[in-house]
Amino acid sequence: MIGKLTGIVDSVAEDHVILDVAGVGYLLSCPSATLSKLGAGASASLMVETRVTDETIRLYGFSSAEEREWFRLLQTVQNVGARVALNVLSALSTRDLERAITLSDKAAVGRAQGVGPKLALRIVTELKDKAPAMMLRGHDEGGAAPVAAPRGPEADAAAALVKLGYSQSHAAEAIARAARELGEHAQVDALIREALKGMMR
Repeated sequence: MIGKLTGIVDSVAEDHVILDVAGVGYLLSCPSATLSKLGAGASASLMVETRVTDETIRLYGFSSAEEREWFRLLQTVQNVGARVALNVLSALSTRDLERAITLSDKAAVGRAQGVGPKLALRIVTELKDKAPAMMLRGHDEGGAAPVAAPRGPEADAAAALVKLGYSQSHAAEAIARAARELGEHAQVDALIREALKGMMR
């Protein structure tokens, strides 16, 4: 099973890249966000998802482990296959997807090609409880310093907001306001949703 490939970009097409690894050209289907970072002749390392069926072996390439995890997670939703998952990741960055699911923003998810209103609703509904866990896994695209170890729901929620790009102080303030609104026993996902709503008002 191939998990990662490092080589020279041979060519970039609309929906895939050919990566030359020691003289072997691997064709990897990729979301547009990954393809936009690649150029012919440049070296590249891609996280890989390998899918084997009776008829084919397909490789999917991603610029980060986080992007690959979202590709996997999206396919746990009924009627979402590899192509639709790639379309969602092409329409939304992983951070935008996290926000959309946390806020149940089906319109944002529905911008992806091949995702109608019903499927967009199913995606945000089925993944709503899984998004906070994904946001806390610590995959960091920008190389920022890791977030301090969480200490309870409020710290977990604040860490998730930092992962989304908010400053530590801004995140802490937003979560504190959300905690006052929801009460002391609020869960992580509820705190994140309330904090994001508060910051968007």
